[in-house]
Amino acid sequence: MGIVDDIEHFEKGLKELIIKYEQYFLGLEKREPLKLLDEVERLARRYNAAAVSNTMLLFRYNSAKSRLVSYRQYWNRINRLIDEGKYSRDRFKMQRNEASGQQSVPAVAESQVDQVYREYTEACRLCNVITANITKEAISATLEKHRAAIREKYRCSDLEFRVLVEDGKPKIKVRPK
Repeated sequence: MGIVDDIEHFEKGLKELIIKYEQYFLGLEKREPLKLLDEVERLARRYNAAAVSNTMLLFRYNSAKSRLVSYRQYWNRINRLIDEGKYSRDRFKMQRNEASGQQSVPAVAESQVDQVYREYTEACRLCNVITANITKEAISATLEKHRAAIREKYRCSDLEFRVLVEDGKPKIKVRPK
């Protein structure tokens, strides 16, 4: 393998590592990708002492190496926040799962609007979004607007509304059942 192949392998490994870490933070991967991290760091150290004469290759190598360093700092910060319980996506999912575990048999069936309103305000509270101007009537009007548009578009009668947190902001997602 030459230096060009090593740098390409390093860049591809770094891209794959970034994807694996994002999947890990989203909860799609159960374990942190430590093996891949070790392999990418080994590739990053390969040409530390060697003099790379081609300026373009040296630039690519240094750029990829600096991206690895900055991503490593980001991953360490997120892991620390997860350990402390301060990571918002992780905290929201954890509290949502705890709440669903405690309410195994609800006493009275909630209407869909009440459920979406409750989940949305809870998600807003967890994401530190002001909930003073959020009313059940506004949520109901929004759901009706989306309900009519999606029923017309997909020609379906039953819809599912879910509350998700994307980019630190709560959102209501609608999809046909």
